[in-house]
Amino acid sequence: MALKIEARDVSVYFGNAQILHNVNLGIEEKAVTAIIGPSGCGKTTFLRTLNRLNDLSPDFRMEGEILLGGENVYEMDPILLRRRVGMVFQKPNPFPMSIFDNVAYGLRLQGIKDKRLLQEKVKTALIAAGLWEEVQNRLSSNAFDLSGGQQQRLCIARAIAVDPEVLLMDEPTSALDPAATSRVEELILELKKNYTIVLVTHNMYQAARVSDFTAFFLSGYLVEFNKTDIIFTNPKDERTQRYVTGKFG
Repeated sequence: MALKIEARDVSVYFGNAQILHNVNLGIEEKAVTAIIGPSGCGKTTFLRTLNRLNDLSPDFRMEGEILLGGENVYEMDPILLRRRVGMVFQKPNPFPMSIFDNVAYGLRLQGIKDKRLLQEKVKTALIAAGLWEEVQNRLSSNAFDLSGGQQQRLCIARAIAVDPEVLLMDEPTSALDPAATSRVEELILELKKNYTIVLVTHNMYQAARVSDFTAFFLSGYLVEFNKTDIIFTNPKDERTQRYVTGKFG
């Protein structure tokens, strides 16, 4: 098993409040790892340690280590880190610009100016995000003209255009209808061929459908981590059993 990300004894504090307690978790390369648990259990806080988004809060403090390919992410330039670790948020958040410019945004930040290369990379990202067929004739249209599901796939295209190694997804379908959710889930299964994916989801059926591994968090603790089919059919901890069978949460 090749680990892409390792969390070692990670504890997170915001001011005096401790949100995560000594989390140890290895995330396998080119697989989907789902993080499940009730609201307020620390799922999103953990996800945001992986690309240092928690750093944006002035009262954030972390103990332990997060390793990306063996390197400590808290010793990296955060901007360079976020190129390697892309993120897709709960609600689609396209920029107020054209479809093309949304996808090209990160590429231009990297200094790519060659028009042909930009066009090539934008097309490749839109194909990978399953959106090219729907938007190829209106790349100059405003991104806000797209449906919610299309906007979320555009955000995925924007995230993968810069060739990250890891894709973090924080409840990426919670604002979408069932049909759009299904499209994004199909996309996740396709994308794991090339990316390591960490998915925070409230939807246990979604975790069961798309993930290879599942981590169950409760009250800031990692209760159990295993292959997804084991977590859902034969968990070792009674609290996991109660959660996945809907007894609480």
